[in-house]
Amino acid sequence: MSTFEQEMKKGNFVCSECQKCNKLVWPPNDFCNTCFGKVRWRPVSKLATVVEFSRKENTVFCVAEFEKTIRVMGSLESLSGQIKVGEKIKLVKCEFNGKERFIFQIAGS
Repeated sequence: MSTFEQEMKKGNFVCSECQKCNKLVWPPNDFCNTCFGKVRWRPVSKLATVVEFSRKENTVFCVAEFEKTIRVMGSLESLSGQIKVGEKIKLVKCEFNGKERFIFQIAGS
């Protein structure tokens, strides 16, 4: 199991960052995908921006962008009202059970 998966199982969203060129490595890896340098693992910001979204019945799914680099798909909970592209959201839960799962709320709610 990778460091990323281990941390997700603990509820921590982390990413690898190159020690040589300081690039965020996404998808996460033990080596930089640009310069092949060694990486360090660090927490990802909890705040993200909605890039796109879709609804299926009462569930809203979105693609969220973190730190202008990392994009993941997840679901929005406690949504009252409209959501729009560019909206600020926060990560409230992440987990790994064979695949990643991300749950968001509108920032400030």
